[in-house]
Amino acid sequence: MTSTEALVAAAEAHSAHNYQPLPVVVATADGAWMTDVAGRRYLDLLAGYSALNFGHRNPRLLAAARAQLERVTLTSRAFHHDRFADFCTQLAELCGMELVLPMNTGAEAVETAIKTARKWGYRVKGVPDGRARIVVAEQNFHGRTTTLVSFSTDPEARADFGPYTPGFTLVPFGDLAALDAAVDPADTVAVLLEPIQGEAGVRVPPPGYLLGVRELTRARNVLFIADEIQSGLGRTGTTFACEHEGVVPDVYVLGKALGGGVVPVSAVVSSREVLGVFRPGEHGSTFGGNPLACAVGLEVIALLRTGAYQRRAAELGAHLHRVLAPLVGGGAVDAVRGRGLWAGVDINPSRGDGRAVSERLLARGVLVKETHGPTIRIAPPLVISKEDLDWGLGQLRAVLGA
Repeated sequence: MTSTEALVAAAEAHSAHNYQPLPVVVATADGAWMTDVAGRRYLDLLAGYSALNFGHRNPRLLAAARAQLERVTLTSRAFHHDRFADFCTQLAELCGMELVLPMNTGAEAVETAIKTARKWGYRVKGVPDGRARIVVAEQNFHGRTTTLVSFSTDPEARADFGPYTPGFTLVPFGDLAALDAAVDPADTVAVLLEPIQGEAGVRVPPPGYLLGVRELTRARNVLFIADEIQSGLGRTGTTFACEHEGVVPDVYVLGKALGGGVVPVSAVVSSREVLGVFRPGEHGSTFGGNPLACAVGLEVIALLRTGAYQRRAAELGAHLHRVLAPLVGGGAVDAVRGRGLWAGVDINPSRGDGRAVSERLLARGVLVKETHGPTIRIAPPLVISKEDLDWGLGQLRAVLGA
């Protein structure tokens, strides 16, 4: 038995089977490359589902983490610490907002946004107690807590986890007419959407959809909550995916790349009117906004302020889609969707499903992952070189026989 096989077997024997990882055991990583325990290198075209937008072991992010590790890592929010004010101020400025509520994981941030919307609905809008509704999109992915899977349409995420949390209305993603019919100004407090649905296969809404959502929610005094956990912080060629339609939501939900691939960091960012509804003791998290998270998050904000990563995602993203587009219609690929350095590729059944293609790419030194059966996602670190990207896409063409 090889070291890889032994470690995979040990993991299977002693961990709950809530994931089905590819049979590779990573030992080190740098930039857009990872190396396994046997010394074989792999090109990372997944980037931790956008958590590694700035690459593995980004020197600036590691330096910020090391410096903070020498000072203080955790205080809890029982006390102030000297990185917290800067982090909240600078993240609010990056978003064009006023207040920040830091958490840790993306699911925590979405849960926080839901609590925010409900409390705003009762305290500010005047919705009768217990009647607040939030409109969400089919095929969404916002996390895996019991509340979040309550409005999931993915049977694997939802089955056997009831009873489910009420208060959510599902509509088709990208359908403004359905949204219009679902938003009742009397009891709807928010519309919660991913500007681009990542887990569903990088589904981009029709042109004008986000602008329509913004106009409808504003007209009916309903919050527009944009879950930019995967789509935000440079991935699509702009800081936020909403910017492609010139839209500013009422609430941003951020995570993944905010922690720079170093620590879990998430946040809800909004106006004083919205986030100002909280009072001490009503919501919190022991690790939320801790000194180490704030130090890394501040460096992430500094990287984004250069604009270099957004430009790189736009330029390499345009190249990515130029290379992928000719694959459609040739019998190997049924569809390609995406924006910026992010693509969902629907594999024709004649070439196998997404898992089979991911495994064949693994054998060629390229790491991707399937979603929803036939689809693979391509989302490399934004630091990837054009040459490495082309090499990885060449392996995909070879695997597909295209």
